[in-house]
Amino acid sequence: MKAVVFNGPGTLTLEDRARPEIGPDEILVRVQAAAICGTDLKIYRGGHFRVGEGDTRVLGHELAGDIVEIGGNVSYWRVGQRVSVVPNIGCGHCDMCRKGLNNMCPDYDAFGISIDGGFEEYMVVTPSAIFGGNLFEVPDSLDWEAAALVEPLSCCFNAWKNLSVSPEDRVLILGTGPIAGLFLMLAKAYGARQVIVVGRRATRLEEIAGLGATDTVDSSEVAVVDEVLRLTDGHGVDVALTAAPAPELQVQAMATLARYGRMNFFSGLNKGTKVEIDTNKVHYRGLKLLGSTGSSIEDYARSLRLVESGQIDVKAVITHRFGMDQAVSAFDHALAGKGMKTLILPQERNVA
Repeated sequence: MKAVVFNGPGTLTLEDRARPEIGPDEILVRVQAAAICGTDLKIYRGGHFRVGEGDTRVLGHELAGDIVEIGGNVSYWRVGQRVSVVPNIGCGHCDMCRKGLNNMCPDYDAFGISIDGGFEEYMVVTPSAIFGGNLFEVPDSLDWEAAALVEPLSCCFNAWKNLSVSPEDRVLILGTGPIAGLFLMLAKAYGARQVIVVGRRATRLEEIAGLGATDTVDSSEVAVVDEVLRLTDGHGVDVALTAAPAPELQVQAMATLARYGRMNFFSGLNKGTKVEIDTNKVHYRGLKLLGSTGSSIEDYARSLRLVESGQIDVKAVITHRFGMDQAVSAFDHALAGKGMKTLILPQERNVA
């Protein structure tokens, strides 16, 4: 089979590997669609502490496929079932896992990070993932591509659920990538009265505007804070989300928050980066500053329902598709910032 293998920072190769043999407690999935995430690009550029020097890893944690083999000790699951996965696998016994927060487990495993992920034709689902509830059956109404993108939506939903967005709220999204697009669709689904998107490239703003933005702000042309305040008649925004890893966006978002505003620092910054916070403003305006990472199994289940019901069209953020023979080029394409979401289709050799 073909697999895209990370061999260290800046190095990806398309390799021929033997089809995996599974143990009695494992499942083998034929991967049908796998999406490139910002985390994959970050690992490609600079590595990851869970991938040791000299180790290799098949990246990819946004994926869907069908079961082709089942170990003898595995119950419920059957050959032919269409499945997707929650990538972060908790240890099952820490305080976070006991609260159902597998994504916050300090000793987690994860597809595409500590164990091989979805950028290969066949992927092994480990016993801990099966018994931890990380495997989901995909409804017949969803195609492979939509099923693969439930995972990034679930990460957005994890951030979104604690922001208490109502139809009275004005929402600010800083960034124009696929995560920003998913947040935009969530804002639309929840009925936010105004949704402002900030970006620095006119072409990307044009791409994302059609997903439900009421206003767009080109940060290369205007002062972001002044423009957001103008668009909100001086009120500011009730909810802000930073969907790009830039410290200046966090500062701008803070400056636009109205009284009792809520904010989620979604995109992480480079290690060691510091951002100053005016705690007096937080105190006197009653602001709520929140963070989130990954998604729990419950977040994933609720996000799957949002997609299955048609409330969120995750495929709207897909702009490019590549076959397996083009997989390394797909990474270079995504790394260059072209388009929004890039998919690899492992069962296709080439996609025109």
